[in-house]
Amino acid sequence: MTQDGPRVLLTGPEPDLHVVIADSTATSGDDAVTAAWKTVHPDFHRTVTQAQPLPARHGWEEHRSYSYETSAAEKLLLDGTALRSGTTWTAVLIESSIASHDKRRADVSRIYESLHPAGYVPESFAGKTARDLDAGRVKQIVDAMDHLRDAAGVPGMAIALVQHGKVVYEGGLGVRELGKPAKVDAHTRFMIASQTKALTTLLLAKLADEGKLTWDTPVVSLYPDFKLGDADTTRQVLVKHLICACTGLPRHDAELFLGFQKLTARGEMELVASFQPTTRFGETFQYSNNLAAAAGYVAGHVAYPKMELGAAYEAAMQSRVLGPLGMTETTYDFAKAQRGNYAVGYEHDIDGKIAVAPMGMNLGVIPTRGSGGAWSTVHDEVKYLAMELAKGKLPDGTRYVSEDALLERRKPQVRMGEYDSYGMGLWEDHTWGVSVYQHNGSQRGWHCRMFFVPEADVAGVMLENGPGWMLEASFVRKTLEVLYDGHPEAEEDAAAAIADVKAAIVAARPRLELPPDASVTGKLAKRYTNPSLGDIAVVTDGASVVFDVGPWKSPVATRKNDDGTASLVMVGAGTLWGAFPFFTFVPRERDGKRTLTLHFLQQEYVFTETT
Repeated sequence: MTQDGPRVLLTGPEPDLHVVIADSTATSGDDAVTAAWKTVHPDFHRTVTQAQPLPARHGWEEHRSYSYETSAAEKLLLDGTALRSGTTWTAVLIESSIASHDKRRADVSRIYESLHPAGYVPESFAGKTARDLDAGRVKQIVDAMDHLRDAAGVPGMAIALVQHGKVVYEGGLGVRELGKPAKVDAHTRFMIASQTKALTTLLLAKLADEGKLTWDTPVVSLYPDFKLGDADTTRQVLVKHLICACTGLPRHDAELFLGFQKLTARGEMELVASFQPTTRFGETFQYSNNLAAAAGYVAGHVAYPKMELGAAYEAAMQSRVLGPLGMTETTYDFAKAQRGNYAVGYEHDIDGKIAVAPMGMNLGVIPTRGSGGAWSTVHDEVKYLAMELAKGKLPDGTRYVSEDALLERRKPQVRMGEYDSYGMGLWEDHTWGVSVYQHNGSQRGWHCRMFFVPEADVAGVMLENGPGWMLEASFVRKTLEVLYDGHPEAEEDAAAAIADVKAAIVAARPRLELPPDASVTGKLAKRYTNPSLGDIAVVTDGASVVFDVGPWKSPVATRKNDDGTASLVMVGAGTLWGAFPFFTFVPRERDGKRTLTLHFLQQEYVFTETT
C-alpha cells in the first residue's frame, strides 16, 4: 500500500492487480471516478459500458458502479465505484488481469467492504430478542419474495422456514414450467447445486463420530490414490482441506461444462491430481468444486471401500444422512428427479428473455456430485436445517450427530470478506452482529440459498427455477429484518440488483452480432479439440453458427471489440450470467492451424482444428 495525497494504491501479490482508493471533492460520482482513473493512466479513455446507481449502504449517501470495455484477448478487468458521504466522493477502482482478480477475489472484497465514512455505526442485531415468525411475519417474507420473483422473471420458487423446531411455513410460488398450470409446492424438486456441500460435510461429520476419520486425517491415508498437484502438496492435504475452500486450488469449472462426457467418479479424482493450487494453504479463499467432489468420494470410500466411488458416496449419503434425516424426496438420480413434481430450469437468453436452460449443461455435476449434484425439495431441506438448529438432534430428541462434529463444520477456515468466513461446506456471515450460516447454489436453470441463525433459532431455504441469483441475499436479509425489526433494505437491494442485470443485458446486446459476422465465422474450421475439454463441432445453417460440444450446444454471436479484435460468444440460454458470457473464444492461428482460445478465470484452454 502506498499513499499519495488523497489517493491510496494497493498492489496485490500479483503485480498486475491494483486497487485505487481516491477521495475527491468532485461534484458527481462520474467526475470522481474519471479523475481517479487519470491519476493511474493520464490518457485513460475506455468506453463506459455501464454506469448504474445502487442502494447506498454502510453509512454512504450515494453509490454508483461502473464497468468498462475490454476484449477477451486482453484478459483484463476494469471496474469503478463511487461512494459519497456529504460533499466528499470516494472513488474505488480495480485494474487487474482476470486471473489475478479471481485468485484474490476475497481480498478485494475485504477492501471494498471495509470502507465506511467516519463515524459510521453499523446496524447490529446482537443481543436483541428475535420475534416469533407468526402468520403475519411469515406473510411479509413470502409476499416480498413473490413480488421479487415476478420482477426477476423467475417462473417458480419454493420457500420453507423453521423456528424453535417447528416448520412455520413451507410452500411454493409460481409455476414449475412456463405455459403449464402446475404450481410449485413444498414437494417440488429443484437442483440444489452447491447446497449439496453442506450435506457432504455432514457425512464426514458422521464418519468422524464413527471413528473412521478426523478432520485432520491426511487424505492419502484414507484414499492412497489421492493426489493434488505435486507430491509435497499432496502430503499436506487433510480431510478438512478438501471442503474448506482454503487449499489454494482455483475453480476449474470449465471441465464441468465441456469435455465431461466420459468422466467418472474415479476420473474426477484423477483430474484433481492434475491440478496445482495457485496460492498457499490458508492464504486466501479459493472455491473449488473439484475438491468438494473429492471430499464426497473419499467419504464414500471410507464408508464402503469395496464399492465404486460414485456408488459408495451415494450409498453413504443414503445410510448416514438422507435416511436418518427422513429426506425421502432428495436424490442424485437425474432421471428420477425429472419425473413428476419437479421444476424445469430457466435462464436469460441473449435478449434477456427467459428461456429453458439446456439440461446437458448440468450433466458435468454427475461425476462431481458430492459438490453439487443433489436434487431436493424445501420439505426435505428444512429437516436438515432443523437438525442444524438443534445442534445434531432429531425432532424426537434422539442424538443424530455429535455436537462437536457438527459444529466443527461451522468454524472459520478462511476469510471471504470483511464480514464472512468459509468453514466446511458452510460460510458464516456476521454483517449484522449475529452469526448467519448459509450456502447458496447455482446450476444452469436453478439457483437457491439456505441459511440458519442459531441465536434466533430460525432457518430458511429458498429454491428457484430461473435467473434469480440476485434474490438470494435479500431472502436472508428480509427474514432478519422481520425477526429483528431491521431497516427495510432487502427489497430495495434486490430490485436494484434486478435493474442492474437488466441494464447490463441491454448495454451488452448491441455489441453482439447474431447471426454472426460471416467474415469471422467463415474462417472457422469444422471441428476443434482440446485435451482437457474435448471437442467443439462448428455447425453452420445459412447465416447461423452453432458450437456443438456433445451434451449441449449453443448459437454463437460475434463481438466486435474496441481494440479491433473479434470474439466468438456462445449466447444460448444458460451460457450467460445476466450479460456476462461464460464461453468467449478468441480465434487465432498457431503453428499453421486455426485455434480457438478460451480464457476461463485462471485457466487458458486452446482448441486446435482437427479432422
